[in-house]
Amino acid sequence: MKKLFILLVTFLTVFTVQAQQAQKITLEDILQKGTFRAHSVYGLRSMNDGIHYTTMEGQTQIVKYSYQTGEEVEVLFDITKVKDAPISSFSAYELSDDETKILLTTERKSIYRHSYTAEFYVWNSVTEELTQLSDKGAQQLATFSPDGNYVAYVRDNNIFIKNLRFGSTHQATTDGKFNEIINGAPDWVYEEEFGFNKAFWWSPDSKFLAYIRFDETEVPEFSMPMYAGAAPTISDNKLYPGEYTFKYPKAGEANSKVEVYLYEVKTKIAIKVDIGEKTDIYVPRLKWTPDDNELVVMRLNRHQNQMDILYANPYTGDSRNFLSEKNDRYIAENFLDAFTYLPDGSFVVQSERDGWSHLYLYDKQGFEIAQLTEGEFDVTDFYGYDAEKELYYYQAAAESPLRREVYYVSQDKEEKGKLSTLEGTNSAVFSTNFKYYINYYSSAKVPNYITLHDNKKGEQIRFLQDNTVLKNTVKSLQIPQKEFFTFTTSEGIELNGWMLKPNDFDASKRYPVFMTQYSGPNSQSVRDSWGGISWNEYLAQEGFLVVCVDGRGTGARGEDFRKVTYMQLGKYESDDQVEAAKYLTTLPYVDAENISIFGWSYGGFMTLLTLEKGGDLFKAGIAVAPVTSWRFYDTVYTERFMRTPEENPEGYDDNSPLSHAGDINGNLLIVHGTADDNVHAQNTYEMTEKMVQAGVQFEMAMYTNRNHGIRGGNTSMHLYTKMVNFLKANLMEK
Repeated sequence: MKKLFILLVTFLTVFTVQAQQAQKITLEDILQKGTFRAHSVYGLRSMNDGIHYTTMEGQTQIVKYSYQTGEEVEVLFDITKVKDAPISSFSAYELSDDETKILLTTERKSIYRHSYTAEFYVWNSVTEELTQLSDKGAQQLATFSPDGNYVAYVRDNNIFIKNLRFGSTHQATTDGKFNEIINGAPDWVYEEEFGFNKAFWWSPDSKFLAYIRFDETEVPEFSMPMYAGAAPTISDNKLYPGEYTFKYPKAGEANSKVEVYLYEVKTKIAIKVDIGEKTDIYVPRLKWTPDDNELVVMRLNRHQNQMDILYANPYTGDSRNFLSEKNDRYIAENFLDAFTYLPDGSFVVQSERDGWSHLYLYDKQGFEIAQLTEGEFDVTDFYGYDAEKELYYYQAAAESPLRREVYYVSQDKEEKGKLSTLEGTNSAVFSTNFKYYINYYSSAKVPNYITLHDNKKGEQIRFLQDNTVLKNTVKSLQIPQKEFFTFTTSEGIELNGWMLKPNDFDASKRYPVFMTQYSGPNSQSVRDSWGGISWNEYLAQEGFLVVCVDGRGTGARGEDFRKVTYMQLGKYESDDQVEAAKYLTTLPYVDAENISIFGWSYGGFMTLLTLEKGGDLFKAGIAVAPVTSWRFYDTVYTERFMRTPEENPEGYDDNSPLSHAGDINGNLLIVHGTADDNVHAQNTYEMTEKMVQAGVQFEMAMYTNRNHGIRGGNTSMHLYTKMVNFLKANLMEK
């Protein structure tokens, strides 16, 4: 009997091991089935009372919950209960400020990264009526006025305002025209690089609608062929391709001329705001002071090293320069969204003036009151001010650039501390009155763990999501996990990295290396956060040593580390990737003759430069949607780091892959989507022609009508299968 038991246990053990070995990660799991997708908590919105929140249940209900108990309080809206409803579902919602009306989004169709058109419907919970916002065609950016009596939206580059009390609609602007004039919505480069898609702002008293007018007339056009037989397409003729043409200002070229207007709803009069005599500027945001008295215009010079805050009179348009922020190199992007007014008119800004990104408090007259945070670390987000406790809440990389914590501090710094308790990456979403907050936590080994906290009592109430199933799946399949490391370059620079080792890793063996990176300004690929189960884990499973290193120019290590790349994008970043490869060759388990490097977009730019600089270090490289010359990229992003080509020709050309195409070593696969509106396929076509003439052999894949993400249908599976086959053929097959 004992022998039988032992045999049975042995059989079961062998069977289990064999089953686990047989159950491997597949590309289908990652790209199609969502097998390893981490769950989160989306669409949760605090209500005015600060003790309840709403969520969207499926695509038919909006439900009100209690923060304290987590129990459902009531169903605020249920489309299935609306008699003769013109729609059966919705994809997003917005509550009016008084929470009596709901704006529902349906039939959403993407335009660019942030922008989209949609059909909108308004639910009035008092009258229990559901009405279509407009039946004249799809709209953009529908937004309630603060008093809930109006909805402003954009259609065909013009602004419309609907009066919800009377059902009438007024067209506030009339000169909108595709590729010429845009009212109330940003042009392509503003949307992409300043990160917003709505260019109008209601005054708190609902009397005015401030908006930006973009004149694109002088901006050069860029055209992309669009082919039949693959969505999206604009050609009905299968014999001849169509063409999509849009305004795209490449570095050094003309930008849109912007103007700011104040539209008075009652009189229907638009007043032009004085934003200064210079026209070659940016206006990346507008705001309103809390007392409704003045419009705030954020004016940025073309070099992006001076941000002026203008205060404008809404009745006259007259303005005055209220505050200026200057930097020797450029103003960090987080200045825009961290600029926050407090109820008394004072405000908080985020600045790098002491070499680190920190929070500063100003009074309503524009005089600095206090530096709220200080130390050799970067503040990475500002959450707001709790007036009752007189505390400021923020996120920072104070313990390590690899991690994020949630902190609080008083103005006099007598009261300060850390809210988050878990080591990894934490972010918080606070209720309206800061009584509760939700902590979103993850680490390299722990998927999203989301908890609800009582901020007044300082205790965790419950968890909202712990991804138990995913954690068990990862454990049972023995999926490789990241190991962090640091090394010092020949220039004495300490760099951070992570490594994924194959499951059956044996230190006495040598493994081919797959280096993955992005390397763009202020980015971070080496973070103690859940990055998901991607093709990195798949490649480790297939026998590759997967490595990622953040070089100079990346984030959370202070201004000098972040901005050392100024005026010479690519130089230090590619040097550091070469240094990373050299370091890896010193490890006994690395096959030094089989090292590869991969990158997408900025990372593709890095791949090409690194292959050009690395000599015989790299056996292969994959560059997807790469920038090959910053002369081809847009004004806002490129000139922030490089100034114009006329001012800095050497910076543009010395570090351009085009200038060194003949130096490419190793086997190269270069990939692009033909309809990439961001990094144009022009970059790849120019690079491949340079390589052809230099006699450099390469492999190339162009994906028809695909944008920068190269997705849609079976596209991702095809692309990743191609890349895996390329890596195996060049690094594994002898």
